[in-house]
Order: sequence, then C-alpha cells, then structure tokens
Amino acid sequence: MREALNQWHYVLAAYVVGIGGTAAMIAWSWLTMRRAERRRERSRGR
Repeated sequence: MREALNQWHYVLAAYVVGIGGTAAMIAWSWLTMRRAERRRERSRGR
C-alpha cells in the first residue's frame, strides 16, 4: 500500500514562509526607519 503525497502541505508551508518573511522584513524596515528618524532629530537639535 502506497500513500500519495499531499502537495497542499508544501503550498501552505510556502505561504507561511513567504508571508512570515515579508512581515519580518516590514517590521525590521520600520524599526530601522524609526531609529534613523530619531538620529536625524537629535542631529538637528544640536
């Protein structure tokens, strides 16, 4: 008896990795942007 592989597990995993990676990149970019804005404001105040 042979069980066929279900490709939907791979499709779901690809979506999870893709969406998770995109969300992580957005969060990282947002934090970096906020840090740069704070540095800019500090340099303007001096």
